[in-house]
Amino acid sequence: MNMTDTISAKQACTLYGLFKERLKRSPHITAYKSYDPETKQWFDSTWSEVATRVACWQGALIKEELQSGDRVAINLRNCIEWVFFDQAALGLGLVLVPLYPDDRPENVAYILRDADVKLLLLQNCQQWRALEPSITAEHALKRVLIQNTDTPTLNKPAYYVEEWLNPADTKLQSDPGQPHELASIIYTSGTTGRPKGVMLSHQNMLSVAQGGLTRIKIVPSDLFLSFLPLSHTLERTAGYYLPMMAGATVAHARGILQLADDMLTIKPTVLIAVPRIFERIYTRIHSQLKEKSGLSQWLFHKTVRIGLQRFEYQQKREAWKFNFLVWPLLNKLVASKVRQRLGGNMRVILSGGAALPNTVAELFVGLDFCILQGYGLTETSPVISVNTPQNNYPASVGTVIPGVTVKVGDNHELLARGTGIMLGYWGNEEATSLTIDDEGWLHTGDQAHISDTGHIYITGRIKDILVMSNGEKVPPGDIEAAILMNPLFEQVLVIGEGQSFLSALLVLNTDNWFELAKRLHLDSNDKAVLDNKILNSYIIKQLKILLSSFPAYAKIRRVSIHLDVWTAENDLITPTMKIKRPKVIAHHKKDIDKIYR
Repeated sequence: MNMTDTISAKQACTLYGLFKERLKRSPHITAYKSYDPETKQWFDSTWSEVATRVACWQGALIKEELQSGDRVAINLRNCIEWVFFDQAALGLGLVLVPLYPDDRPENVAYILRDADVKLLLLQNCQQWRALEPSITAEHALKRVLIQNTDTPTLNKPAYYVEEWLNPADTKLQSDPGQPHELASIIYTSGTTGRPKGVMLSHQNMLSVAQGGLTRIKIVPSDLFLSFLPLSHTLERTAGYYLPMMAGATVAHARGILQLADDMLTIKPTVLIAVPRIFERIYTRIHSQLKEKSGLSQWLFHKTVRIGLQRFEYQQKREAWKFNFLVWPLLNKLVASKVRQRLGGNMRVILSGGAALPNTVAELFVGLDFCILQGYGLTETSPVISVNTPQNNYPASVGTVIPGVTVKVGDNHELLARGTGIMLGYWGNEEATSLTIDDEGWLHTGDQAHISDTGHIYITGRIKDILVMSNGEKVPPGDIEAAILMNPLFEQVLVIGEGQSFLSALLVLNTDNWFELAKRLHLDSNDKAVLDNKILNSYIIKQLKILLSSFPAYAKIRRVSIHLDVWTAENDLITPTMKIKRPKVIAHHKKDIDKIYR
């Protein structure tokens, strides 16, 4: 195979056409790496082997007598079966509705009803048992498929996949679709109100994948580690369709708990993740650093500082410095050891889905990781912009990819237009018209400015701006990101709308809480001590240090401390880990009233 073997959006025509073209070009090349829990071994699947399984799934789907345009839903963890089902459905003209494995049953039931889903693929029986009571006569659901065989019998309409499939079905169907036809309805895990179904065409996702490849070179020898849920549009477009377009291999991680081990075993060259993953690595490194000697700490910080200077020189923004001569030694003693924890072969890291704190980006850049921040929305398939290895401003979200145009509108709102813009919201013309104006500009809801180099800097979220009683407008996201740099804090929500000062709801990291309680001579098992004046004074002092660079009006004056984590199960965060601000505020109303009483 050539060093580059990229399939263009035009050559692919549709997402299923992309798969068939990859099969044609690379039948015997490894497409996916999967983990077998029974043998506890990783195994490879070629494109030809994948095609055989896709044909098998298509044969079974045909027997369901579904019509082109019918919706089918999938609720699996990342695995090769996700690909089988997706490609089989797309090749039959069906519309895929991806679901988050950790989403609440009532949310899933709402999506199934709203999209008139006729067939649903689930991971296990537990999911179906939790969901079944919410399925009513209003649902169009005719068939439920269970991937894992974990109980002897199932009642209709549920079947185990292994009973439903017929191994004799080996003929791939021809592609009936057109580029601008609806390919998928992806429900945004909104922080307010019911989720809306984003309608994306084949062309939407193909054009964005192709645009990404013009910014970041991916070759057939690259190996992606896929662990961000495939229901997340960033992982689906950039971590599934993009590597297929480039002919690269994808390994499906076992899960977030095994991620560190999987990176050591798989040794990926490309990783796509949300900032929270990098924030956790950042805090873990700094926590471990506190246990090291003063010399080790000095050496680490020296490495990062010189690494940052060296990065600026490589970007042609700074002059060469004499201290670069010691980099080979610092790299051997410090930087390379950290890179080994991520497998040692990492060539590109893509961060998206939320803002990457600059301190976190600087740590990775200083340790010689190529970490590139990007930006977009589900409604933009999902990428609008991304940094490149040769033109990387880590504090920015990069420059627009080909096919996308942006401008700054009223109230500094970033507007986008281009080939990746959604077809609209499913069954919701009012919401569509509020998001896409008459000139075709999509209103992102994010405030931004664009530099002379064309780099986009996100400065705030219009809806999340806190307007204090003194008229000051405070974007809480920046403050919250700064607070989370301390490993003591697991979650934070800054509040103060209409108030004279800011306060914060804080969820402590359990492990670090036990250590702190011992140091302050407090009973860690007594939740009443969370109101202790000594603890509150200590926390306020920590926040003062973390927010020392912020204006005076952005200081946190009071706090409410908690140990119970906000989760998707209690409906306080979305499946993509975004905090549902109104829900958390309502949940902690008594605590907030106490703060401002």
